[in-house]
Amino acid sequence: MKTGLKEFIRYTSLNVLGMIGLSGYILADTYFISKGLGANGLAALNLAIPIYSFIHGTGLMLGMGGATKYAILKSQKEPGKSNQVFTNTLYLTAVFTAIFIFTGIFLPGKITSLFGANKTVFTMAKIYLEVILLFSPAFLLNQVLICFIRNDGSPKLSMFAMLTGSLANIFLDYIFIFPFHMGILGAVLATAFAPIISICILSWHFITKKNKFQPSKAKFSPALAGNILSIGLPSLITETASGIVIIVFNMIILKLQGNTGVAAYGVIANLSLVITSIFTGIAQGTQPITSHAYGNGDKNSLKQILKYALVTTITLSACIYFFLFQMAGPIVSIFNSEKNYLLQQIAIPGIKLYFTAIPFAGFNIILAMYFAATGHVLPAQMISLARGLLFILPVAFCMSHFAGMAGVWLSFPITESIITLATILRTLPRNGTPPSNHRFFAQNAK
Repeated sequence: MKTGLKEFIRYTSLNVLGMIGLSGYILADTYFISKGLGANGLAALNLAIPIYSFIHGTGLMLGMGGATKYAILKSQKEPGKSNQVFTNTLYLTAVFTAIFIFTGIFLPGKITSLFGANKTVFTMAKIYLEVILLFSPAFLLNQVLICFIRNDGSPKLSMFAMLTGSLANIFLDYIFIFPFHMGILGAVLATAFAPIISICILSWHFITKKNKFQPSKAKFSPALAGNILSIGLPSLITETASGIVIIVFNMIILKLQGNTGVAAYGVIANLSLVITSIFTGIAQGTQPITSHAYGNGDKNSLKQILKYALVTTITLSACIYFFLFQMAGPIVSIFNSEKNYLLQQIAIPGIKLYFTAIPFAGFNIILAMYFAATGHVLPAQMISLARGLLFILPVAFCMSHFAGMAGVWLSFPITESIITLATILRTLPRNGTPPSNHRFFAQNAK
């Protein structure tokens, strides 16, 4: 596999498109729910998003962990172990599926209350949570197949599957919410059917016998399963942390501005999912070629890939923020079907403040994935934990206490910029070359 600019563009562009499509699951729900159910519907959706983030993150953990291991072994000429890796990934998928289904059957009401839903939005939030949990097998398997097939040399098929699922979700959202008048149930069913459609597309890789991996009779290996989970853990941390942050932000904003404030944050949180997916797409797109170069011991290619990724991230960050700053009002209006003046007044400055974090968040996502793709699990986990939990929660409580809603919005860029600065100072050598030995993290692990 070549690791030049052409190959970088091929993998990242396709994956960015696919990830934008994947994030469209929730964005489509946001738009159609805002039109059909108003501010309360938006608030209910935002209260339920953390569970979706956790399921999505679990799928990414299994997919990225297993596929990265698969890619490294393949580049080291050990293809015989690929079936064992894929099979153990499926075993882990079955375990997590059982946990999610159990939760969906017996605990949706308790989780809805735990997330802070009041009487006004409780029923809608509970329905969304319950269906998402019961359809978790499709979400998990879809992510696993997307990651493995991408690493099996078919990034176009992975991208096409993600986009097809997203388009189907948008179409079904409209059908279920408006002609069928199914409300929040229609929105969540549209989201739940999307990965099933994507899996059907991905099955073409096996039908045409292009796959170099398949399920086998391999026994469950605790050591291999642990390795898969540790490599993929940063992806879970990132997604789970975003869900926890949404829960905490919802609680803070409920006290400051009530359900309207939560609805305003729902618009921003869902925009953030789409924007973050762009950088996640770049990061995941570079993973196959990074893992291949690492497996071959090609340090020059590793440096070049990281350089391409960071330059692309900085350029896109500037363009995205300029667009959001100029179009904040019209963007909020799209999701404000009731023309709620307070929602508009909260969300517009929120967009302008919150998304100053874009370049820093992009940098952190890229570098965390770079470490994970090269098998350096500890630094990847530390970056993900620091930006997702260890810093943003105390910063959010502190900033909201002193600066109200402006403090809530600023807590995200403050956190991301601190982590970026710490990462640069601690992981990148002074000569500016990409990290290669990670002595800092090794010392801190002892």
